[in-house]
Amino acid sequence: MTTHGIEFRNVSKRYGSDANAPLAVKGISFEVPQGTLTTILGPSGCGKTTTLRMIAGLESPTSGSIFIGGRDVTTLGPAERNVSMMFQSYALFPHMDVIQNVAYGLRMSGVKKDEATSRAREALRGVGLVGFDTRLPSELSGGQQQRVALARALVLEPAVLLFDEPLSNLDARLRREMREEIRTLQQRLKLTVAYVTHDQSEALAVSDQIIVMDQGVIAQRGTPEQLYGKPESEFVAGFMGEAMVFPAMAQPDGVVTLGPLTLGSRYSSVVPGVVKVAVRPEAWLLGSAVGIEATLRKATYLGSFYEYVFDTALGAVFVVSYDLARPLAAGVKTTLSLGNHGVSVVPAAA
Repeated sequence: MTTHGIEFRNVSKRYGSDANAPLAVKGISFEVPQGTLTTILGPSGCGKTTTLRMIAGLESPTSGSIFIGGRDVTTLGPAERNVSMMFQSYALFPHMDVIQNVAYGLRMSGVKKDEATSRAREALRGVGLVGFDTRLPSELSGGQQQRVALARALVLEPAVLLFDEPLSNLDARLRREMREEIRTLQQRLKLTVAYVTHDQSEALAVSDQIIVMDQGVIAQRGTPEQLYGKPESEFVAGFMGEAMVFPAMAQPDGVVTLGPLTLGSRYSSVVPGVVKVAVRPEAWLLGSAVGIEATLRKATYLGSFYEYVFDTALGAVFVVSYDLARPLAAGVKTTLSLGNHGVSVVPAAA
């Protein structure tokens, strides 16, 4: 049986004492298995940061229960939870050097100076910062400050490590490097991690499980592949990367018709009637023998791929093509059909 590093059971959160105030989090339940990384993803105001703060003990739930390592911690404060949280701002002490910053939590816990320094040095080695002990935070790059903050969180050997938008202050290249580093460390040390971000590509890159939140509830949770490839609602399809949504019809035999296109009979679980089809831009096949007629309105070259906008019977269609050898020019007529990947049928009412 899998041990849950974190478990929420029907947790709600309302700010203030007014019973009529809206709930920021509405009766959510989920598990983060021990030694795995779960990303909580969603737009601003969806409840993801409130959820993370409840795991940390910085907020108390209005109702429901929170368990960490099988222990009920619902009423416990942050210091009693064996949880480390890494904030967006890094929150390093400017007047302390690197080794003092990393050792600070240990010293506050009563660990002797020599042992705290030794453990801090080991934690710094773990994040690739050897020889930086006497530097001040102001003498470090953004990526180096990030690593110091990570070492300071790891040195406490927490049962659960929490990240709140940890990479949002970094440039794109550094963000990619650091997310790989966090994922590698998490897997090597078998850390239980809850990670909040609004960046879908970051979530796809680091997660074992993604929880997408919308207006205080869980819209969908699953693996990155499930959420990108099989979204269960129009909201999740649109939030997990680019998707265009078209009205369609599901037939009793499992065939779905999208205007002049027929999407096979692989949707037998879909309730017949009006549905919507969410299509990823890379799902379109260009120049197929059977498809809808399309006229290229606009072509944009983006280095490793082209973005095309076609006029079709379905309206404007956005397509990503990785065929760099045969670029299309505006005005060209072709046909568009759909492959098996990147096409999802979602309820019309979603």
